[in-house]
Amino acid sequence: MFKGYLSLILNMHLPFVRHPENDSMFEEKWLFEAISESYIPLIGVFGNLINEKINFRLTISMTPSLISMLNDELLQKRYKRYLESMIELTEKEVIRTKYDIRLNELAKFYNRKYKEDYHKYVGVYKCDLIGTIKSFQESGTVEIIAGAATHGFLPVYETCPKVIDAQVGIGVKTFLEYFQKNPKGIWLPECGYVPVIEKVLGRYGIKFIVIESHGLLYANPRPVYSLYRPIVTPNGIVAFGRDTESAKEVWSAETGYPGDRDYRDFYRDIGYDLDFGYIKNYISRDGQRVNTGIKYHRITGKTNEKKLYNPEGAVKKAGMHATDFMNRRIKQAEYIFDKIKKRPVMVCPFDAELFGHWWYEGPVWLDFLLRKLYFEQDTIRTATLSEYLEENPVMQISNPNPSSWGCNGYSEYWLNGSNDWIYRHLHKASERMTELADSHPGSSGITRKALNQAARELLLAQSSDWAFIMKSGTMVQYAIKRTKEHLNNFTKIYNSIKECNIDESWLNSLEQKNNIFPKIDYRIFSSFFNIGNIG
Repeated sequence: MFKGYLSLILNMHLPFVRHPENDSMFEEKWLFEAISESYIPLIGVFGNLINEKINFRLTISMTPSLISMLNDELLQKRYKRYLESMIELTEKEVIRTKYDIRLNELAKFYNRKYKEDYHKYVGVYKCDLIGTIKSFQESGTVEIIAGAATHGFLPVYETCPKVIDAQVGIGVKTFLEYFQKNPKGIWLPECGYVPVIEKVLGRYGIKFIVIESHGLLYANPRPVYSLYRPIVTPNGIVAFGRDTESAKEVWSAETGYPGDRDYRDFYRDIGYDLDFGYIKNYISRDGQRVNTGIKYHRITGKTNEKKLYNPEGAVKKAGMHATDFMNRRIKQAEYIFDKIKKRPVMVCPFDAELFGHWWYEGPVWLDFLLRKLYFEQDTIRTATLSEYLEENPVMQISNPNPSSWGCNGYSEYWLNGSNDWIYRHLHKASERMTELADSHPGSSGITRKALNQAARELLLAQSSDWAFIMKSGTMVQYAIKRTKEHLNNFTKIYNSIKECNIDESWLNSLEQKNNIFPKIDYRIFSSFFNIGNIG
């Protein structure tokens, strides 16, 4: 008996990283690794299921910064070069490990993988991953929703409404440009919600959002059905709450599936294990050891004595974990259905990069799960959020609580002692951008180019990734450099416009380097902006 819905959501996002001035920038590998380890495997899973006529539903959000990179010819060319380098490295590994049968099999495993990636990316997908994902939406199995322009964490701009307007508006316009339809939903960066966002969402026709569990649980008035039915705000925005039980099972490296001893160990990599002279051409140009993506060991446990990875054993374990997840959702749906006498919706949002990059077996687990849900039970049904709303149009009216899915549930990861210094500059730049837009309502020529580039630089500085990295302590200097660079670029443009002294050569160079949002209209930052004024 059908007793509940399961809504799986994958958020595809990476910060905009593009360095035409440096043909071996390490940070560009973030994109290349995500394509090989997450996007191509996930696309393969969905494509196979569709071809086999296995019915499933899933929601994907894609941020404009990622869309821009996936569509960029320079980065496409560099990704192919990355694959060629990985094929070369794995071929060397096949030779190096020829006297160790188990290591040699793993080296061959990776060599096959990167050759297959090249064939799929170039031969099958024609370097167009966006078009391939779009075809899934056209098949009716996947719903794509919008993302904010550069994934700016919106709650920290509560006093800068034009920032929220620009982040949402450009996100919606980018979606329309690539997918030729208006999005029904949008992914709030880091599930960051504050009430002022709602009116902006409404102006762009957004119908629904996903918020963290306590954002729904602490709504006013309290939701009658807890997390398991969405609410609708007085402004007409539907808010779905993240299911807490499934989140722990999939997200947690300590207690969840990704931490299983038989899965591949993310942190053990030949970039650190092998002699520098052998590996130097495949790590950072400055000689710094970094991950290559070739990892021969499994998690094993909290020990330095790691056992060799067994792909077949890991696949078997992924199938077991898919069964466990399915059975837990069935029990959950049955229990809630008996309590509330309505079909609950269990909303399970994840970063897409968790599947494959961080949890190598994640795409296999998802493949198993969707197949098992189709063949082995009839208690729960996968559904997109739009599909759920079509079947369940009546909801309680309530006001969500400010929240995010970050550490401790609010804004502290993006606003703390490690990164709070950036906001006085970001807020001031935002005020100045509105000043420029208001005072130049109809600019043309070089001034218009400068104003549009100022908007790009400001949006790139607003990316939540930089504040996140500063707090996490990983690539801190790069995050600081990017924030300062974009703010300095913005300030130089601002001053040059005010002084009527624009350096056209420098501006052209900057426009070619930071070429995100080629159709941007700076007037979206204007106090006088309304949607009808800008095509």
